[in-house]
Amino acid sequence: METGILVQRDDHVTTVTLNRADKLNAMTRAMWRELRSVFLAIQADASVRCVVVRGAGEHFCAGGDIGEYPSFRFDEAALRRFHEEEVWGALSAMLECDVPLLASIRGVCMGAGVEIASTCDLRLSTDAAKFGAPIARLGFPMAPREAELVGRAVGDMTARAMLLAAEVFTPGHMAAQGFLTHVVTAAALDGATDTLARRIAGMAPQAARLNKQTLRALRSGQSIAMPFAYADSPEHHEGIDAFIAKRPPHF
Repeated sequence: METGILVQRDDHVTTVTLNRADKLNAMTRAMWRELRSVFLAIQADASVRCVVVRGAGEHFCAGGDIGEYPSFRFDEAALRRFHEEEVWGALSAMLECDVPLLASIRGVCMGAGVEIASTCDLRLSTDAAKFGAPIARLGFPMAPREAELVGRAVGDMTARAMLLAAEVFTPGHMAAQGFLTHVVTAAALDGATDTLARRIAGMAPQAARLNKQTLRALRSGQSIAMPFAYADSPEHHEGIDAFIAKRPPHF
């Protein structure tokens, strides 16, 4: 079976699968590099309206591939390249993607899995999933930009408990922190994910991209110069015309 990052397209919805089920989809260095390339390509494809990020099999992602760690983690320069170029290269490509990202989570979502999920706009989970970043047991901290990303997504106290006490949290807790949009049964996850993805894909794609650009600027503290160049765009006309005519819009 092909492993790595699997990309599948169904109309306007693209599914990106962390495809290493026999290792609970633990991320290798090659997978981080591939993930970056995938999202750079998605950003450049105007026909993609929603991206679903999921793990193969019964888990989302168990973290990084610890088996690779002795080959580079004990050298400061190599460790810096790993986090700043490979891991952050992928995560930043996801964060900078203007297409709505939807995480579909089952099983374990640990370490790298939490980081990947934190880049997504909306997150669905089964009621039996588990969330954490127990790297304190491995003797190293989370890289600064990754910690900032996770802390913003899961909340400061939950991030501290994950990193300092290696606590693992339930979907109920993560939903209460605002990390999860919906919690469903394992049997319902795929259907709920597909329904939400299709709903997003049916919305105005230009508006979605502009909304993501605005939200990203607000999050980074940048001043907002709202782009009104869309005023005479076909999508803008269609949305208003359809509402007035009391018909569904066709974007």
